[in-house]
Amino acid sequence: MNNQKHKLAQLKKSVAPFEKSDVKSSIRQIMNTVPPFFLLWFLAYQSLSVSVWLTMALAVVAAGFVVRIFIIFHDCCHGSFFKNKKVNNILGNITGVITMFPYEKWKREHSIHHATSGNLDKRGTGDVWIMTVDEYVKASFIERLQYRLYRNPLIMFGLGPIFLFFITNRFNRKDARRKERLNTHFNSLAVIAVYALMIWLVGWQAFLLIQGPILFVAGALGIWLFYVQHQFEDSYFEDEQEWDYVKAAVDGSSYYKLPKVLQWVTGNIGYHHVHHLSPRVPNYNLEKVHETTPPLQKATTITMGSSLQSIRFRLYDENKKTFVSFKEVKHLVRKPGVQIEKRQTSLQGK
Repeated sequence: MNNQKHKLAQLKKSVAPFEKSDVKSSIRQIMNTVPPFFLLWFLAYQSLSVSVWLTMALAVVAAGFVVRIFIIFHDCCHGSFFKNKKVNNILGNITGVITMFPYEKWKREHSIHHATSGNLDKRGTGDVWIMTVDEYVKASFIERLQYRLYRNPLIMFGLGPIFLFFITNRFNRKDARRKERLNTHFNSLAVIAVYALMIWLVGWQAFLLIQGPILFVAGALGIWLFYVQHQFEDSYFEDEQEWDYVKAAVDGSSYYKLPKVLQWVTGNIGYHHVHHLSPRVPNYNLEKVHETTPPLQKATTITMGSSLQSIRFRLYDENKKTFVSFKEVKHLVRKPGVQIEKRQTSLQGK
C-alpha cells in the first residue's frame, strides 16, 4: 500500500514541469477561438437572407467555439491560463459572460469537485448526481422518480442546458460569500445587457434563431463531456477513509480519445485524467503530459463509440465497484430490507 502511494506521489511530481503557462500559447488560443466565434455569429446572421438551414449549420459550428471558450474560462478558474492572477480573473469574467457562467461561483464549486471527485461521502457539489445502489433501494418512491428523471438522457441533455444557463448559474449557494454573490449578479446583468444590445441590433427573432441553438448545442456538449469522463464502467469511487486524491484523478477520470478536430474544439479536455491529477496544467499542455508520462497512458480510454455505453450507467454499485443500470437493480427495490441486508453481509465477507 505504501509503495503504491509513493508511486502515485511520484506521478504527481512528474507532471509539475508542465504546470507553467506560456503567454504566447495562451494569446494564440484566445485569437484562434474568440474572434472566430464572433465571425461565425455574424455570418450566421448574414446567412438568414440566404437559408435558415445554413444559419443553423453555422450556429452549430459556433457552439463548438463556445465550448472552446469555456475551456479558456475553465483554465482561468484554475489560475492556469496566465501566470498573473488578475489577468486570469479579468479574462475569466469576460469569457464567463460569453458562456453564461459566473466566474467566482463556478470557480469555487469546481474546485470542490476536484477536491472530492470519487469520494462517496462528499458528493453533491459541482458534479453529476450519483446514487449508489443501496441509496436508491432505500429511497422513497418520489426520490427514485426524481433521480430517474434527472438521469434520463432527454432531461439531462435536453432540458439540462436550459436549466444550467438560466437557473443553476443564476443563483448562489447559501454559504456563498459576498464577493461570489456580487459576481454572480454581475454575470447575470452583463449577460442581460449584451443580449439586450444584440436584440436591439439584429431583432429578437434573429437573435433567438442564432443564439438559441448555439447555447443549446454548447450546453449539451458541455454536460456530455462532464458526464462521460467520470462515469465509465470501472470508474473510481471510495468512502472517505479509503479515498485517495491521485488515485481518484487517474482511475476516476477517463482519457476521452476524440478525433483531432473535436479534440481541438474541446480544448484537450479529453485528457481528463491529466487535468484532475494537476488542474494547474493549462489545456494546451495536457496532451504533452499524457504522451510523455507512461503511467498516465494506462488510464481508462474511451472513444466516441464506447462512450455511448455510459448512457446506461445509472447507479454505482459499491459491492461490484462498477456502474449498473436501473434494470439490474429492479429486483432489489421489491424487497429493499432483505436485499440490502444480504448485500451488506456479502460486502463484509469480502
